[in-house]
Amino acid sequence: QVQLVESGGGLVQAGGSLRLSCAASGRTFSRYNMGWFRQAPGKERMFVAAISSSGVSTYYADSVKGRFTISRDNGKSTLYLQMNSLKPEDTATYYCVVLKGWPREADLTAWGQGTQVTVSS
Repeated sequence: QVQLVESGGGLVQAGGSLRLSCAASGRTFSRYNMGWFRQAPGKERMFVAAISSSGVSTYYADSVKGRFTISRDNGKSTLYLQMNSLKPEDTATYYCVVLKGWPREADLTAWGQGTQVTVSS
């Protein structure tokens, strides 16, 4: 099983940027398709972005397309999410996940603790 630790969240003004990181340990990171999900208070977890095991293919939710970029460094076993032009509606706890189905099906047995992103207007 892969262990996941997210970092990089914080408080930012609307229009600003943040870069989230997810450090993976355990089983071979490079074997897995990976993704980011987010959960706002009182709402269900929602898909944000996905990246294939090699990093060649990516997929985004319509709400973040053109603003967010998912990437990975298999040599460092790390997943990233670059978030630009942030909006108050992006406020949520962000989780990196192993995908068991491309592009939106998360492996529910492997979630990190999440990192909080708050965007002020």
